[in-house]
Amino acid sequence: MNQPDYVVVGGGSSGCVMAHRLAMAGKQVLLLEDGPADNSLYIHMPATFVKVIGTKRTVIYESDPQPGVNGRISYVPQGRTLGGGSSVNAMLYIRGQRQDYDGWEALGCDGWGWDKVLPAFRKAENNMRLSDEYHGTNGPLRVSDTRFRHPLSLAFVKAAQQCGLKYNDDFNGEDQAGVGFYHTTTFNGQRGSTAATYLAAVKDKPNLEIQTGCYVRKLIFNEDKRVTGVEYKDGKGEIRSVNVREEVVLCAGALSTPKILMLSGIGPTAELSKHGIKPLVTREQVGQNFQDHLEVGVYGRTRNPVSLYGNDQGIKALKHGLQWTLFRTGMLTSNVVESGLFADTGGEGRPDIQFHVVPTLMGDVDREPIEGHGLTLSPCFLRPKSRGSVRLRSANPEDSMQFDSGALSEQSDVDALVRGVRLARKILRAPELAKVIEHELKPSAEEEISDAELEAHVRSHAKTVYHPAGTCRMGSDSDAVVSPTLEVNGVKGVRIADASIMPTLVSGNTNAPVIMIAERCADFILNQTESQSGGRAVA
Repeated sequence: MNQPDYVVVGGGSSGCVMAHRLAMAGKQVLLLEDGPADNSLYIHMPATFVKVIGTKRTVIYESDPQPGVNGRISYVPQGRTLGGGSSVNAMLYIRGQRQDYDGWEALGCDGWGWDKVLPAFRKAENNMRLSDEYHGTNGPLRVSDTRFRHPLSLAFVKAAQQCGLKYNDDFNGEDQAGVGFYHTTTFNGQRGSTAATYLAAVKDKPNLEIQTGCYVRKLIFNEDKRVTGVEYKDGKGEIRSVNVREEVVLCAGALSTPKILMLSGIGPTAELSKHGIKPLVTREQVGQNFQDHLEVGVYGRTRNPVSLYGNDQGIKALKHGLQWTLFRTGMLTSNVVESGLFADTGGEGRPDIQFHVVPTLMGDVDREPIEGHGLTLSPCFLRPKSRGSVRLRSANPEDSMQFDSGALSEQSDVDALVRGVRLARKILRAPELAKVIEHELKPSAEEEISDAELEAHVRSHAKTVYHPAGTCRMGSDSDAVVSPTLEVNGVKGVRIADASIMPTLVSGNTNAPVIMIAERCADFILNQTESQSGGRAVA
């Protein structure tokens, strides 16, 4: 396309939604994705997503050393393929809490209260068994129970109930609190990313062009500060540009969207000037307000070889692979993080801690897993007060971002994670898990340890849950980067539809909220074009 109506930058969770909705409305759409297609078997087999992390289909951002986590670097992997995070995540479908969105509205995000965002969640959703005021059944996004549940996941659910938590069959219903199994973005035993759902439904339409291997360098503006095009490097390494008739929608994520804005001259004046970039519009908040969910592992050694350990090797791996290939059943249909809980540990009247439970001893980007069979309970603090920032390393678009994650810079975040770890240790010793857990490996085999020892474990083991957000904050105030209709303030024809617009993190995993944000962005665009055409649908 020489001059599409819309250019969508980033073919991730939100970019696929934008491409779908705009193409279905008859718009000429160009979708530019930096990474390759989502044609890896490890993407589509739900249980093998960990094998994608660290490959060419992800990018791992590295922070500056962080004092709050003992000088460690924060590693934040993000999707770099069609479907983005929804192609490489653990497929948890979590929306957050009513109070999150009502809180956004109170902060000046007019029209973003719970009653306004719930219809967008329902519009997106195609739930396999729930159909009520909270759930939709006609949307592109497939939401289901996984076909496999590990015995350790079930033991955790029972043990948490023995510790006083209620069973909750639907974390996205009336009340988030309780313990249960997660709903997942899967269908027919395979991953249901936005590339496999939204994008797959429109990929052959003549008015949609999808280009992978295209790295967007900056936006191009005219003298009126209206966007006229996008400059990018194509898969052959050549610098190209494309003109746009209507708008550019940035869906590059909280660590890349602010970079594109700053390289285009939109950002803090001092930051731009430092790198010799002529300011187009001063927006001091671009790259500020960085937030992320952190979690801390509590590890238990199982009495018997019952965990996932070793199932990806030898004859076992072959058996599981054949079962999935032939029947779409068995262990590989699991999203691995099958069970979890939401608990109020701080007395706020709503959950402040979420658990991700993995039936093996989990490692991470910066650490090898503990050898042998075991179980990992990972409490995550839902509403961190710590803040960081994202900034340019240079004016060269090829250079990585420099960022300060702010990890555990606020003591209240540490205190919350200590409470979460205490709860995890209690559940690990409850009767149902005590049957299968021989002893706790970390933080300590001793049942009674001090808050100081727990804090030391938190600061030495806290890691990202891969939910960076907030770097292009939405609001109605003069400092906000985007308006409540997601238009970048100070320029014309640019919107943002990704997690960077969140003024505060939602209380849970961010993939479903990002899809909701893109649904609303598409509505804003299409309702505006319909209004401009005198009420006629624009084809």
